[in-house]
Amino acid sequence: MRLLLDTCTFLWLILDAEELTDQVKRLYSDPDNDVFLSAVSGWEIAVKHAIGRLDLPEEPRLYIPQQRERHGILSLPLDEAASLQVSTLPAVHNEPFDRMLVSQALIHGLTILSPDDLIKK
Repeated sequence: MRLLLDTCTFLWLILDAEELTDQVKRLYSDPDNDVFLSAVSGWEIAVKHAIGRLDLPEEPRLYIPQQRERHGILSLPLDEAASLQVSTLPAVHNEPFDRMLVSQALIHGLTILSPDDLIKK
């Protein structure tokens, strides 16, 4: 299975947060699964850190790649096909970062691991 972590799921995973469900832990730990973090999540983390809404132990440009690699998570770049897929999505979710993650999942055949019910729609 090919999995795409929602931004909060990635943060919970690297922090071993209590919000992380057993199902997500199981899917992430399965060696048969490829687990990705989108460049869009890196962008979201950097923006939230810059405006003071997300505290990190290091600058995002250092911390995110370091943690992604430490946890064996692959990087998913943002490509043109995924960015244009956004225009085909129904207006269910207004969060631009989440809409882009959904677009990437559709284009690349990924399953998103997210607690957000709107993403699941």
